[in-house]
Amino acid sequence: MLLQIQVWAFLLLQETGAVGFDLRSMWNQMGWMAKAVVIVLFLMSAWSIGIMIDRLIVFNAARKQSRLFAPAVAGALREGKLDEAIKIADRYKKSHLAKVVVAGLQEFRAHQVSTEIPGEIIEASTRALERAEAICHSEMERGVSSLATIGSSAPFVGLFGTVVGIINAFKGISTEKSTGLGAVAGGISEALVATAIGLFVAIPAVWMFNYFTNRIKNFDVEMGNSSSELVDYFIKRSQKAAAK
Repeated sequence: MLLQIQVWAFLLLQETGAVGFDLRSMWNQMGWMAKAVVIVLFLMSAWSIGIMIDRLIVFNAARKQSRLFAPAVAGALREGKLDEAIKIADRYKKSHLAKVVVAGLQEFRAHQVSTEIPGEIIEASTRALERAEAICHSEMERGVSSLATIGSSAPFVGLFGTVVGIINAFKGISTEKSTGLGAVAGGISEALVATAIGLFVAIPAVWMFNYFTNRIKNFDVEMGNSSSELVDYFIKRSQKAAAK
């Protein structure tokens, strides 16, 4: 099969005289439907690139600020300074850990001044942490699912353009009453450009979707661990307050 493909490629080059890729002339020769397919693919590519850049900026900022936030807030909590810990969290607004921790601290502080029993305070703080985790997870996933959509659909959009181009190429055969490879070489090369562009759009989108998905999973683990440690801190603090 591979040998047969190589032979056909050799014959095609012989017929077309070592055809080069003149994109401008190729674009001018495309039909309106093939041009529409290429435009759609470039729009999909631009959208996916925009999402990639945006998510990279957001994730890198979250990672960088979280590394600074974690030791700072840990020191404030060891000293029992809740207000100071909340102020520290407010300074790192791009940190996923800070968004979760500040929600739990604010809820714990609000219920601490009330007459509720310690168990209810812990439950309320835990629910606040879970809500903050869900919101933060949703914010980090923003736009990532569209990369999967682009990655899975771009090859089919390109294939549609290829099918349309090949149909036009065979229409050219019937019009020119010629059956040689030279009669369809230009049309087929134009048609295959759509498939090539579709793959060019899809492959980076799939790669980055998997990369971002793994990073979000890591962020979820970090937020879950921070929430668990903060609940343990609330339990110990409540027990100390009840013992006094």
